[in-house]
Amino acid sequence: MDSAAPAAGFLYWVGASTVAYLALRLSYSLFSAFRIWGMAHETEVGPALGEWAVITGSTDGIGKSYAEELAKRGMKIVLISRSQEKLKEVANEIREKFKVETKTIAVDFGSVDIYNKIRTDLAGLQIGVLVNNVGMSYAYPEYFLDVPDLDNIINKLINVNIISVCKMTQLVLPGMVERSKGAILNISSASGMHPVPLLCVYSATKAFVDFFSRCLYAEYRSKGVFVQSVLPFFVATKLAKIRRPTIDKPSSKTFVKSAIKTVGLQHRTNGYPVHALMGWIFSVMPSWLSLKVSMSLNKGLRARHLKKSKKT
Repeated sequence: MDSAAPAAGFLYWVGASTVAYLALRLSYSLFSAFRIWGMAHETEVGPALGEWAVITGSTDGIGKSYAEELAKRGMKIVLISRSQEKLKEVANEIREKFKVETKTIAVDFGSVDIYNKIRTDLAGLQIGVLVNNVGMSYAYPEYFLDVPDLDNIINKLINVNIISVCKMTQLVLPGMVERSKGAILNISSASGMHPVPLLCVYSATKAFVDFFSRCLYAEYRSKGVFVQSVLPFFVATKLAKIRRPTIDKPSSKTFVKSAIKTVGLQHRTNGYPVHALMGWIFSVMPSWLSLKVSMSLNKGLRARHLKKSKKT
């Protein structure tokens, strides 16, 4: 019996330490959540950082909502997207509603020979905020080898989701560093927090955006530039193919209004209280379980898409 006492004591302290660690982690998470979501505060995202805000993928969804929110704060807006017609429409809306100057650049981020044009069009502008929002995903969840037009999809996902973030940052960051102020907001995805089967290339590209942002934050925060990785779950947008907002799938306007308040407070954020809770749940979930949940969800979405396709 005496020989069992040391082992029992060891197990007791292991258990007590584990409980204490989990309690401290939960307390810290609750405190952080209250500080960010429960306390009234306003970020200094606006003309004080620089006159102009540049937003990619800005004619719809999250990108358009960031453009409107920044214009509301008095910033001049550069809209970059593929369709000149849509760009002109959104630019006119913002100019008339918020009484700020706007500029448009029509380019296809699926190509890699566009950045000299963007550099020329941005020359001379004092850019305070860059929102790297442009992105693309699969048409529907699918096994890697069965993704339609796989070669083209691989190239486009890398060009749009990865190359654009690096190249736009390369164009804008030097001016921010020179003035010792600025903010770069990189729109990643909750799919970049953990591997997501049946969206493997998309998930991997968004993980790159998250890691790239975290590295940049560490490199440039001492130089006055705040870099943020934004990791939303589902938002009611055309890209997500969700029409009606719900409490866990907010409209892009609701999401951005919430997310922009985290600038300066969180360099890595889910951007929205319910999404933050979902992110915390996934963070404490065993990796095998999160993979199983994601696989099950996407198998269901895949089956529904294929069934619908057969009917049409």
